[in-house]
Amino acid sequence: MIKMRLFITAIFLMIFSMVATAQENTSEIGLMRSNGKIFVVMAVVVTILIGLFAYLITIDKKITRLEKEGLNQ
Repeated sequence: MIKMRLFITAIFLMIFSMVATAQENTSEIGLMRSNGKIFVVMAVVVTILIGLFAYLITIDKKITRLEKEGLNQ
């Protein structure tokens, strides 16, 4: 049963990778680079990632503080 799941997963991933590479459109990528829009997109992505990491860090600090308060009581 495990071998069957592994086989189906491998087939799915191979088909998915073929479809993903078939969808690649290099003219749009070149257009975004030539207009400088790729830098705007990357800036937005980096800003979102920094925000997510900051949020995770603050949540981790709050959880740690709550755990310490719970252990002291």
